[in-house]
Amino acid sequence: MGQIFSRIAVTAGLAAALSLPAAAATSTWQIDPAHSAAQFAVKHLAISTVRGAFTSVKGTVQFDDKDITKSSVEVTIDVNSVDTRQPDRDKDLRSDHFFDAEHFPAITFKSKRVEQVSPGKLKITGDLTIHGITKEVVLDVDGPTAPIKDPWGNQRMAINATTKINRQDFGVKWNATMDNGGVVVGDEVTITIDAEMTPKAAK
Repeated sequence: MGQIFSRIAVTAGLAAALSLPAAAATSTWQIDPAHSAAQFAVKHLAISTVRGAFTSVKGTVQFDDKDITKSSVEVTIDVNSVDTRQPDRDKDLRSDHFFDAEHFPAITFKSKRVEQVSPGKLKITGDLTIHGITKEVVLDVDGPTAPIKDPWGNQRMAINATTKINRQDFGVKWNATMDNGGVVVGDEVTITIDAEMTPKAAK
């Protein structure tokens, strides 16, 4: 009789264990605006490179540590946060000559596919929206880094992502022609995103 009860107890315990949900592999991380930025670089007069940044970058990462290809990324960049260290140029960039921040205040990226290229290297394909126009782009990504704890006990990890776009594809068309036939602003823009992330607090 004791053996029968033992078998019933083991069976019940096994059934209960199987009914429990598996530990979630996906965690939600949020971009830390204080330690993140989106930089850009574009040719000026075809002889030099002007660099700037958007200093307000927000977003979330759904990170699957079991299968990183199931992860996803959403990023929002505040166009009004553009900073090239020249106030007059920043004002022009916010105007309808370029980004037209009044009508298109945000640049967004939403991933559609994540591919593992090699350890620590990803390709993230997604929709980039600038100036109200959406195009598919591919980000070359270093990371994510292994999570660490900062001195205050918070978990953090980071990624670095780069891509190149033609600004004309996004309706950012202003330019001026020089005497030699060249243009003031190049069309190819290199974009670099440095994002530090922390786990999103549960509500």
